[in-house]
Amino acid sequence: MEMFAFTGIIWKDENGYSAVCPELDVASQGGTPQEARQMLLEAAALHLEGAFEDGLPYMRPVPPADDPRNTMPADSLKVFRFKVDVAVHAYA
Repeated sequence: MEMFAFTGIIWKDENGYSAVCPELDVASQGGTPQEARQMLLEAAALHLEGAFEDGLPYMRPVPPADDPRNTMPADSLKVFRFKVDVAVHAYA
């Protein structure tokens, strides 16, 4: 089983809380920071699983101009690291 580490970023917006993984260009939302974080973890895992199954590239970095770390005040962001376990199976 392979372990991948990524960055998550959460911030408050007009609809609740938004979250993004800049390495994967995967985003989610939630009513609370915890919900946004959980939804981001699920979105990242599903993105990786689908990319691996379909043989597609999984890294799709967010352009620097769209990365919240470059466009928002640092004190309004919560940045965290997370890991995703991915089991790869071979079929013939």
